[in-house]
Amino acid sequence: MAGHILVIDEGTTSTRAFVFDRGLVPVAMAQQELELTYPQDGWVEQDAERIWQASLAVAKEALEACGGAGEVEAVGITNQRETTLIWERATGRPIGPAIVWQDRRTAPLCETLRGKGVADEVEATTGLLVDPYFSATKIAWLIEAHGLDRQELDAGHYAFGTIDSWLIWKLTGGRVHATDCTNAARTALMDLETNRWSPEMAGIFDVPIALLPQIRPSGAAFGTCDEAVLGSALPISAVLGDQQAALVGQGCLSPGQGKITLGTGAFLVANTGQVRPRSDHALLATRGYDTGLGQSAYALEGAIFNAGTVVKWLRDEMGLIDAAADSEAIAKQAGSAGGVHFVPAFTGLGAPHWDAGARGEITGITRSTRAGHIVRAGLEAVAYQTHDRLGAFAADGAGVETLRVDGGMAANDWLMQFMADVCDVQVERPGQTEMTALGAAAMAAFQLGWTTPSDWAGRREELSRFTPDMPAAEREKLLAGWRAAVRKATLSA
Repeated sequence: MAGHILVIDEGTTSTRAFVFDRGLVPVAMAQQELELTYPQDGWVEQDAERIWQASLAVAKEALEACGGAGEVEAVGITNQRETTLIWERATGRPIGPAIVWQDRRTAPLCETLRGKGVADEVEATTGLLVDPYFSATKIAWLIEAHGLDRQELDAGHYAFGTIDSWLIWKLTGGRVHATDCTNAARTALMDLETNRWSPEMAGIFDVPIALLPQIRPSGAAFGTCDEAVLGSALPISAVLGDQQAALVGQGCLSPGQGKITLGTGAFLVANTGQVRPRSDHALLATRGYDTGLGQSAYALEGAIFNAGTVVKWLRDEMGLIDAAADSEAIAKQAGSAGGVHFVPAFTGLGAPHWDAGARGEITGITRSTRAGHIVRAGLEAVAYQTHDRLGAFAADGAGVETLRVDGGMAANDWLMQFMADVCDVQVERPGQTEMTALGAAAMAAFQLGWTTPSDWAGRREELSRFTPDMPAAEREKLLAGWRAAVRKATLSA
């Protein structure tokens, strides 16, 4: 009897597929890297067809490793959020490259909209800011840049999707155009309280409703994979944006529990239960999850746009390290950052600054600065940015006493200890750090009846704990240098 779940974990820089057994232990994994292109300053794009082909290839590879599609009962999808594409319904052909969540090209449009005084209405309805980060202005830009006919748009000849919708469409042979509430909540087009597309927001951003997918709970029937695609008519039973999937994977299903995922970007998310959060510090209100079984939650979020991309930049563009894993040893060997602070505002700054025009700064360089100092400063920046967001969470009444971490950078012991020291908070790292895929698997398992949300949240697991051990005076000195560097990054924009 089949007893596995396939999860497609489509991230910004790679797409992966995992097969989980009934105990939600991964038994197979396949991965392919994805290319980002930067055609202009602040522009970030990807090839949507390449995303699909890579996702299909890793899914097939993972299935083959576990005995084939016949061993699987359900499919889950978790994905990079906000990344935006439009395709022709008749042909399934994208009209152009996907605009990645990091892209800032719509900053002038956002400025115009803010000048019209719509920001408060957008925040009240969607929980979001008027910012290039979110999908709505990306959709508007694509419509105008590609000269899409308004009558054809209104007639439903085109389809918009974040990457989850694109994968659902391709997996089902174009039969299903849907998304889940966690992804829809990141478009600036969904009413956060009703989980429905808002005609008012569609009007503000000039986006035709006919372009948008159907919104469903995170745990729901999203159609059946075409048998010719994966070799079996597998049901798609769970879909979540990557950060909400990690929240579920970490078992943060009660109000006040929070986690940070350290991937391409880094995202601090806290469960706020049935109470929609309100922020006075530019944090985002969003949907945490909806199991489709009567359990759902809001969440509060603070985004760091560049985390893992810093290490990738140090490796690929600067040649200061040979491999990402080398950064930990180099940081230790450096002993300190030598007074250097690195603000990685490659694509602006997220919460609590929300400065689309900010650009990267490396300050404090002297004749004695070595490559190791810059590498260490790049890692330290992740901890400093986490500190800024934890402070904003606390000021909004959603303080996090214990911080759960996951994602690729969480494997770096040195960074985890530095984060605990700078943030003055205990950091807990589960033995399984790939929480996005695990969260999608757990959501699918809820639908299959393999476990319940309460059982999942109450499970015991092995944790590595990192306890603060830095004198307060040293912490404040480091943070003062960081704040000064951030001011320069924003003033130079």
